Amino acid sequence: MAKQQYTKDDIRKIVKDENVNFLRLMFTDLFGTIKNVEVPVSQLDKLLDNKLMFDGSSIDGFVRIEESDMYLYPDLSTWLIMPWNTEHGKIARIICEVYTSDRQPFEGDPRNNLIRVLSDMRDAGYTAFNIGTEPEFFLFKMNDKGEPTTELNDKGSYFDLAPMDLGENCRRDIALELERLGFNVEASHHEVAPGQHEIDFKYADALTAADHIQTFKLVVKTIARKYNLWATFMPKPLNGVNGSGMHVNMSLFHDQGNAFYDKSEQDELQLSTDAYHFLGGLMKHARSYTAVTNPTVNSYKRLVPGYEAPVYVAWSGSNRSPMIRIPSARGLSTRLELRSVDASANPYLAFAAVLEAGLDGVKNNIEPPKSIDRNIYVMNEDERQAAGIEDLPSTLHNALKEFQTDPTMKKALGPHIYQSFLEAKRLEWASYRQQVSEWEREQYMELY
Repeated sequence: MAKQQYTKDDIRKIVKDENVNFLRLMFTDLFGTIKNVEVPVSQLDKLLDNKLMFDGSSIDGFVRIEESDMYLYPDLSTWLIMPWNTEHGKIARIICEVYTSDRQPFEGDPRNNLIRVLSDMRDAGYTAFNIGTEPEFFLFKMNDKGEPTTELNDKGSYFDLAPMDLGENCRRDIALELERLGFNVEASHHEVAPGQHEIDFKYADALTAADHIQTFKLVVKTIARKYNLWATFMPKPLNGVNGSGMHVNMSLFHDQGNAFYDKSEQDELQLSTDAYHFLGGLMKHARSYTAVTNPTVNSYKRLVPGYEAPVYVAWSGSNRSPMIRIPSARGLSTRLELRSVDASANPYLAFAAVLEAGLDGVKNNIEPPKSIDRNIYVMNEDERQAAGIEDLPSTLHNALKEFQTDPTMKKALGPHIYQSFLEAKRLEWASYRQQVSEWEREQYMELY
């Protein structure tokens, strides 16, 4: 999905030529939830002149009511006419950055925060942080009220075809819709668990990649509903089957090309010093940025042994059980694949966190531990300890304990988002731990 560099006049002409009647102004809250303000096209000039205001006090992680007036500044490169027909004319969406009433970038806007961290990256001598994601999701049937059930739409498994994969038509429609929107869809297939699917699209710079994920989620959910299906990116919606992840492939670029690639072949994996130090940073801060890349109570139901999700802080160039893998492609495609992330993460915050962790590794010459090239799942605890392999946090509570002691995470999110995120997630954990589950009743009611 190539970025278009539209001017204000370009957009005015498109609105007229395409009969656009409504503008959907999108931004993202602290938790990664897409928010939008929809206005009639009569407000276009006001929007293009950065004069459109909204009430920020009702948005999670934003501001108190006494400082609620905020501006939406449109990023013209994100202009997109939505393909869904409406009897009242076409709808165009545009992604906005949030500014305060005194015209300063709002520190609590996750997109602004990623822009800030990317600026720090450029100051460090790099030109781009490229991201390619592999988001997974489940399709569930809906009931008569349009609510999701726990009944899956099929019994298929990895790469199955119809008739076993009843979600194939829905998935195909999603892929076609994405292509109509300009996405370059690289793969679309059934995943390991029944009802589970994956659609991969081409990498982009980090900011565009985060925008793409938000658009992708919107398209997936919208098309699924047309099939009377409910799409969810919840990490672990069902017991006993694989959860849904969102592997993140990442690479730094500079003026000479991919900063992770060493073409001299002095290194067996052809990884540069920058790549190893970035990897060292990812390893050092793994337990703390997990709070951001796996931000829900449910995220940790996925990060357990036996379901292919990574559980241990380790890396390898050949082994799929560690948290970080080095895919075999080289040259411009040299990259690190972080396999622990799930799609409940706010992509703007997740990319900022892993970039800041990696840059800390580069800045401070952090060497990664030795690679683990055997199946970690079959190693016992003594063997893992001998190899220096740490566990990922087992709960959101444990992840938050690591997060709050890591200055690099505070730098990654900035003071406003850092504090808002920490407070919100502490409340989420407190609410969860007060609930009594069906499992507890089944285990203990009769026994005690």
